[in-house]
Amino acid sequence: MTRAPEPQHISRYRRWYGTLHPSLQLIGLQLWMPLFFIVGFCLCYIAAFHAPHPHDVPIALVGSDPALVAAVHKALPGEYVFHTVDSLTRAKHDVVSGLMAVAYDPSSNTVFKASAHQFQVASLVPATLSSVITAGGGPAPTITELAPLPRWDEYGTVAMYVMLAWCIGGYMVAMFIGIMGGPLRHRTRVAVIVVGGIVISLITNTLAGPVVGAIHGHFAALVLIAWGWIVAIGLTVNGLSYFAGRFIAAPAMICFVFLSMPSSGGAYPKWFMPEPFAWLNHVVVGSSMVEMIKHTVYGVGPSYERGLVTMASYAAAGIVLMVVGKMWWEHRRIRMIVTGRTTMFGDAQAANRDFLGQQRDEELARHGLQSTETGTLSTIRPGRGDGDDHHDAGFQDARMTGDVFTGGLEGLEGTAAPRTGAVAISRPPHGRRTR
Repeated sequence: MTRAPEPQHISRYRRWYGTLHPSLQLIGLQLWMPLFFIVGFCLCYIAAFHAPHPHDVPIALVGSDPALVAAVHKALPGEYVFHTVDSLTRAKHDVVSGLMAVAYDPSSNTVFKASAHQFQVASLVPATLSSVITAGGGPAPTITELAPLPRWDEYGTVAMYVMLAWCIGGYMVAMFIGIMGGPLRHRTRVAVIVVGGIVISLITNTLAGPVVGAIHGHFAALVLIAWGWIVAIGLTVNGLSYFAGRFIAAPAMICFVFLSMPSSGGAYPKWFMPEPFAWLNHVVVGSSMVEMIKHTVYGVGPSYERGLVTMASYAAAGIVLMVVGKMWWEHRRIRMIVTGRTTMFGDAQAANRDFLGQQRDEELARHGLQSTETGTLSTIRPGRGDGDDHHDAGFQDARMTGDVFTGGLEGLEGTAAPRTGAVAISRPPHGRRTR
């Protein structure tokens, strides 16, 4: 004998909340998003960027210069770390590839920088070294640019904002799939992500490149890179959506906006960011995306290997979450159906649907109209004598002037009688729902 499920426990707060206007209930249940956004913005963006300060900034030193090293450590303890290299060629390569912030050659008293990789580093670090050298009585060093920025990207922020557009596009496609496409099969969800990814990639790169002019050339390569990243992000968010449900926006924004953007190195390098953002630079998608964009457009930063590995890792994690999450979601859904359990949001949606239906019927009745079997409108003819006040010969709403905008005795379908017969609208009385 099957045991009957225990009735759902409804808290006093939930019973009170159910007495509010249905539309007000829906608004209240969605207010978590602006609150979450405000908290996330303060804890991530403001906390990360309010006071960026250099720490352990790597500097390639060609040969040796003990006096300079000692002076920098004394004047700026913990801010800079010198790495001795045996050749100027190696030092320049390390700067362009992003391994070193700048390089200093004592023999020629020259600082080498790469503005295309890190504009902030290229602006601040050479000036700091110059001040230490001149304070010790030496001449100001010569500053040599290894990778200048073009005039259409004067401050090197294009890669960061293009990355942000890709991230937002990727997680929003999957987010709406998760919110509204729960019963869809995996292949349908993935197809939407793949097709949506190429569309978003084409749009963002067309706008950033030919339309705005922030990027010149490399269109095909950037479209391919963006498509891969959007799909990888979409698969991850899609997998998470099985567990987060309608709250999927929270983990999606945490992973791909709030933590990714400050840790990406697009605004400030990891050597200027506080923890945990400096460490997160190694794992967030934004870091790999920014580096791939810079490597493609300016030929600076690490090669594609790191970005491809990160992209594949997120895609694989998304696939695993999809497989496990689908089974968990189906189990949870069946359990709720069998036990008759509901959620506050589901109750609010049902109450709002009933309220809007009743309101629509009342509005039609005021105009002498009612719904037909086909969903069109039919005239409530006066003088039927069926006992309904709305059918009295003298009934007419004060607003019924006879035009198609405010309604009239002949309704909104013209003077010809509809072919389908008029049917009365029957709805359950509007009151407190059983929960």
